Amino acid sequence: MNWRGTRLTLPLSYTCSVILEPAEEGGFLVHVPALPEICTEGETEEEALAMARDAIELVIESRLERGETVPSEIQQPMAGDSFPAQ
Repeated sequence: MNWRGTRLTLPLSYTCSVILEPAEEGGFLVHVPALPEICTEGETEEEALAMARDAIELVIESRLERGETVPSEIQQPMAGDSFPAQ
């Protein structure tokens, strides 16, 4: 199975690792290891990553509103960190 990992920059400067893989029926699936409740898809890589970004933002917002912590795998980058756009 062909897949690749990438990092998404989220609101409040959070970053999160995601796994992007081609779907058998076409398009792409995105899994978020730090947030296993998220699995989303899109027709193109860009659409799939946009859907993942939206889902991650909603889950983080919901967790913070309930007083839950954000998983340590979802980080605010340190000064000097840079992640190339994928």
